[in-house]
Amino acid sequence: MLKHKIYSFESLAVWQESRTLSRDIYKLTKLYPEEEKYGLVSQMRRACISIGSNLAEGTSRVSFLDQARFTEISFGSLMELLNQLILSLDLEYIKEETLSSMRVMIESIGYKMNSLRNSPLVRYGKSRRKK
Repeated sequence: MLKHKIYSFESLAVWQESRTLSRDIYKLTKLYPEEEKYGLVSQMRRACISIGSNLAEGTSRVSFLDQARFTEISFGSLMELLNQLILSLDLEYIKEETLSSMRVMIESIGYKMNSLRNSPLVRYGKSRRKK
């Protein structure tokens, strides 16, 4: 069996949770009406993919300020997804229980993103590169 390099983003709990959220959103949106395929379903899927993708891209950045910026973008996508889930409830595509369980995941991811973004090295603009 081939061993693959594990990249730093893969070990982040927040990225792992965002991966689970994406999987759950894909399964959930399969149940949406066909007329939403290119509307709300597409938007929700793009938003959930953006969460993990921006976390992954941020880990490739040398500057902690750049890393923080990608975490902020990821958080924005997380809030976009929450908005779309609330709208899904309003449109009766999902039930209150579904929104509630998704909110638990979103809150957990958001809390971890906030911790990542507010780490001391990010706040003071330190870089990983030695001078």
